[in-house]
Amino acid sequence: MTDAFEAELLVRVLSALLREDVVGLRTHGTLVRRPDGPWLRLPAEGDALLLPVVEDGYQHEYAARLPLLVREADGGELTSCRAVLAALGALAEPEDHDGFDALAEECRQTLATMRLHAATQAETVSRLTSRHGVDPARWTGLASSLAYDTLAARLDHPVYPTARGRSGLTKDQLRAHAPEFHPRFALRWIAVPRDALTLTGALPESWPTPAALGLPEVRHTHMALPVHPLTVGAPLDDALRATGLTHRALLADRTPMDVLPTLSMRTVATVADPALHLKLPLVTATLGLRNKRSIKPGTLVDGAAGQRLLEAVIAHEPRFRETILLADESTYAHAGHELLAVLCRRYPAGLDDAVVVPMAALLAPAPGGRLVVDHLADRFHDGDPLALLDACLTLLFDWQTTLFEHGIALESHQQNISLVLRPGSLRLLFKDNDGPRVNTARLTAALPGAWRFDDARVLGTDDGPVADLFATITVHLCAGAYAFGLARHGRAPLPALLGLVRQRLAEAVERLGGDAGAVLRARVLDAPRLPVKAMVTAGTLLSKERSGAADINKHYTTGPNYLLRHRDTTR
Repeated sequence: MTDAFEAELLVRVLSALLREDVVGLRTHGTLVRRPDGPWLRLPAEGDALLLPVVEDGYQHEYAARLPLLVREADGGELTSCRAVLAALGALAEPEDHDGFDALAEECRQTLATMRLHAATQAETVSRLTSRHGVDPARWTGLASSLAYDTLAARLDHPVYPTARGRSGLTKDQLRAHAPEFHPRFALRWIAVPRDALTLTGALPESWPTPAALGLPEVRHTHMALPVHPLTVGAPLDDALRATGLTHRALLADRTPMDVLPTLSMRTVATVADPALHLKLPLVTATLGLRNKRSIKPGTLVDGAAGQRLLEAVIAHEPRFRETILLADESTYAHAGHELLAVLCRRYPAGLDDAVVVPMAALLAPAPGGRLVVDHLADRFHDGDPLALLDACLTLLFDWQTTLFEHGIALESHQQNISLVLRPGSLRLLFKDNDGPRVNTARLTAALPGAWRFDDARVLGTDDGPVADLFATITVHLCAGAYAFGLARHGRAPLPALLGLVRQRLAEAVERLGGDAGAVLRARVLDAPRLPVKAMVTAGTLLSKERSGAADINKHYTTGPNYLLRHRDTTR
């Protein structure tokens, strides 16, 4: 029997499938009007499927209105995720049927997680307020920033419908290690021969030695490598076997470092030093079956390269020295395998008195039920959430358009940007810069030199991939999502919010001028349609061979441009 949780999820799933034109829902569907509202009719052999829709505008003209598909022939209603996906999967090519089964399993996992979230809500709120206080606007410092991660982890992704699910993990594993429960746990450690490790940068002083792990016999020949508890067992054994380290590496029994999970789950913050985060591989997937949470060694190289590139832009554009902060991601180690790796992320000093909140948490309910953005607006913007959004957009667009002028766009989605707030002050803090797109023609003209990335997809010689990433990440996820979200929560009319987004972006583009400004104006501000991530298609439904996705996180369809001039207005 379908309950409220499945109904909520099914609406999101149907909306995503419609947006991505799965089995032709968008291109082969015909809009029909019924007394209760619009429906899409999708012809099928011997029958047709009917989907109730509502006008939307955020990345697609329509979204699902009710949690169901209807068989036209007999009026039968399909109201579960599994039944809907079975019906749509029957219309797909035979080689794609497994993808529909995989998405049905994602839905099952996500439903279990949603129910677990509801059952543990009071317990989690109590844990947060006892550790950090009752007023979220006073959660200062990097330790308290993790409380915002907990709230954000209980919020749905703006685009991907089953984002709360994590493949292969049980309820007990989630409660013990996932950010939405704010748990503390001990890392495991393995001593790896130094000659098998690649180490870049200087490890923190707190890094345990083999002797501190109870392995004094290898103190001169081995180095300690942290391992997430969920990776210990068969996954770790397979990795050691693949690298020939089964009989050379030693798993320690001692666990000298306690951590808390961040929003990404595979990245953990050390309890003793919240400014030190360790990114560790996990054997799970989120935002798609193929979006594995392991760590390919090349991404560590590219994260450090992305950081150096951003540092060079700030040096070239000194007005950002006081407003744009970067996490240091230049220290990492790996043993040539995606499950034997660690990134040591260090956050800037001097944030103890600041509120450091990831953008992903802004629309999350805080303890007491109000949104996080409302609490922050009360403290920092006289109770006006639009003023907070305005300040954020002004700085964000100034920075990101400046990057575009240098030929750069970042995969800096809501999880990778934090607001650093003090009374009268706003800064932005960036992390995870390993997946940019770069137009080398623009970059070398602005910053001559050799810029190298391990991933050959990063560097190109035209604006197209850079503008697409700018639109899908900076515009859709870091601006449009808040306009539609705040309107949905009744904080302001949608036209006023969209007008604010367009106005601030237009001002930033106008400051650029020249060719870069013209490109952004043509491809983003005034384009009839904008690129939209086809995350379900590339991440789960279709193989790379079938989807043609060179990168599952940068595979696109198109949607309406909600920034066009006719949506302009003022507050």
